[in-house]
Amino acid sequence: MIANQLDPKTTRYGFLLVPEYSMMAFTAAIDQMRMANRLSGKKLYEWTILSETEEQVLASNELSVASIPMKTSPKLDGVFVCGGVNIEVKTSRTITSWLREQNSKRIPLGAICTGTYLLAEAGLLKDHRCTIHWENMIGLRERFPELVISPDLFEIDKDRYTCAGGSAAMDMMVYLIAQKHGWDLATEIAEEFLVERIRGRNDRQRLPLRLQLGASQPKLAEAVAFMEANIEELISLDEIASHVGLSRRQLERLFQKYLHCVPTRYYMRLRLMHARQLLLQTSMPIVEIAFASGFVSTPHFSKCYREFFGIPPRDERKAHKQIT
Repeated sequence: MIANQLDPKTTRYGFLLVPEYSMMAFTAAIDQMRMANRLSGKKLYEWTILSETEEQVLASNELSVASIPMKTSPKLDGVFVCGGVNIEVKTSRTITSWLREQNSKRIPLGAICTGTYLLAEAGLLKDHRCTIHWENMIGLRERFPELVISPDLFEIDKDRYTCAGGSAAMDMMVYLIAQKHGWDLATEIAEEFLVERIRGRNDRQRLPLRLQLGASQPKLAEAVAFMEANIEELISLDEIASHVGLSRRQLERLFQKYLHCVPTRYYMRLRLMHARQLLLQTSMPIVEIAFASGFVSTPHFSKCYREFFGIPPRDERKAHKQIT
């Protein structure tokens, strides 16, 4: 048990649950504070579960916890917005107004998983770096092009704390605990949860391709990165090969050996995955999505989309709206 704490004052956080929030990310954050209290033998943290109006808010896994209306919350030292799936349709004037009110009181604001979207919707991420789950990055960037969005697990920028969700909520909270009460306590918390390494604010969300392939394949990783940087304006296979200093045939062999497909097929997959995120996360017309994903015509885009995903883009958007 840690005997010396840097700051014995109890920190009181509020967690604002949005319908279909990620239960895993929410509980991952709270459990770090529970463990900090247990290991220190002091009440270092208290937390209040908030909602817009309901007493029970259903998570994406269909479980729920008791909450109180956010307008009746006690005085807090920080607020975290907990998001999950279908976050684009979870905004409300009541929530954005309440968040702005907390900001006017100089209360630090944070977001877990897709909660970042609601902070952005409230106009509270201006001049702050932020992050969000990688599946929602394209939609967030399209909706709020002025934001500085990081691919890191979590971002701490002044009085804004955002994380990608999942286990990243644990990493962010452990980091905040360490900043307030020291790394000895943070290390003990990690050991209690059998975490081999405390991931820092500069750890990335997704394992880079170069690490998946190993350091021996930098040319292949460079080729894929070049493709990812040129989704809207397509580049030829010869241009890609020239860019990485390989012959076309050498590049084809690398793709076949390590990614089990030809380069053109992999490039098509990247473009279609990009298009799907725009389709489900934005209200962009399908014709604009097609052009933004490197297709010269909507019919060709729809044909390729249907062949890859098994459903036309228009039908998938319609089905997505019905379940949200």
